Amino acid sequence: MGYVAARGGLRAIRAAERLIRRRRREAAAPEVSDEQFLAHLEPLVDRVIAEGGVWAPELAAAALRQGRGDPIEAAHLMRSYRSTLPVVARAEADADEMEVLRRIVPAYRNPPGPQLLGLTADYTGRILETTAVSDTADPSEITEVVDAPVAELSETADRRPTRLLDVLRALDLVVDRRRRDDPDPVDVTAVAVRPPAPRSGRLSVMARAETGALVNLWYRNILGPDGYLHEITLGEVRHGRLPVRLAHPRTGKPVTIGAVRVTEVEAIEDLDGVDEDRGRLDVGYGMCFGHNEKKAIAMANLDIACHRDAGRTQLEQSVLLTSDGLEATGFLEHLKLPHYVTFRSIVERKNAVREMAERP
Repeated sequence: MGYVAARGGLRAIRAAERLIRRRRREAAAPEVSDEQFLAHLEPLVDRVIAEGGVWAPELAAAALRQGRGDPIEAAHLMRSYRSTLPVVARAEADADEMEVLRRIVPAYRNPPGPQLLGLTADYTGRILETTAVSDTADPSEITEVVDAPVAELSETADRRPTRLLDVLRALDLVVDRRRRDDPDPVDVTAVAVRPPAPRSGRLSVMARAETGALVNLWYRNILGPDGYLHEITLGEVRHGRLPVRLAHPRTGKPVTIGAVRVTEVEAIEDLDGVDEDRGRLDVGYGMCFGHNEKKAIAMANLDIACHRDAGRTQLEQSVLLTSDGLEATGFLEHLKLPHYVTFRSIVERKNAVREMAERP
């Protein structure tokens, strides 16, 4: 009977797979192509790249198509594919060499270097467009809100501006948490990170975390060590192209092999705890693949929160063990698998308890 049931289950699984393929083939509209994902759904592709932990936009688009637009399923496909690839070298990158495409400094009106709004809808009214916007629209219907000097500035602006953090360091206003020994970052794909974890381990976990889970985790933990809501200021938000280098196998010299797009955030927080340096500020850091400012901002603020918490609560444990979308979804999805034996044992225990209670 078990063999027959197994064969029947296998037939049902294969039938479900055929149903998905038929649904794609017989849909009322053509299937969304990988090129369309890349051209029109870049934020979604970037999210899959970050959560999958692989910089491969074309593969992320293919994963989204295969996963029918489900970003967690697509990230799962990306990580599964990555597990089949050998590690041939270790790449290096310097964030100061980023070619900035977007850079805002909420903390300073006139920071060193320009403010570059770049590609963003932050300042656009949230009005739903029920019809597609045509590129051939009447120019008279388009209101130009950017004056010429600003437009020219965006084309000729310094793409590697000085950081606001450098200004604050020059004023001796920030606690310097940089390490002199510069240890190798923790490879969270090869080593399970558990509390207490090094800073690189926490940041690596958050870089691959599910965006919504990380934002929610940050929102629940924005209280300072004294239990009061703390003022949070963003020093810088950057999005740009980051050169990636490898050591040449023959000469040993660094060779630039390409560039990846990243989002980088530095968050500033006031220090006013009993054991903290109240004459200075602290700075949290966040960086992730693609253009995903929500994740990078949450990362930077949770970086500060974990440091200030110092293991007093379960915050670090929550960051390391509950923010990964694949792990959480995997546990949830397994509930849909057969649990006949487990549930039968529960029912038998309940019946046994009732029988015991009915005895004189």
